[in-house]
Amino acid sequence: MAKKDSRVQVILECTEHKASGMPGTSRYITTKSRKNTPERLELKKYNPILKKVTVHKEIK
Repeated sequence: MAKKDSRVQVILECTEHKASGMPGTSRYITTKSRKNTPERLELKKYNPILKKVTVHKEIK
């Protein structure tokens, strides 16, 4: 029997870019475990438009 999938795919979006009002978006797709991290994920990732590392938060 297959186990129920506890890992889900989530989209991370840059918070600084969204707040600046510049066109375009910086998004990453990753997976997380529902069991270990039930709250929204927040990671530091590279934003190629702003050319620096910024905080990306889970949107879905």
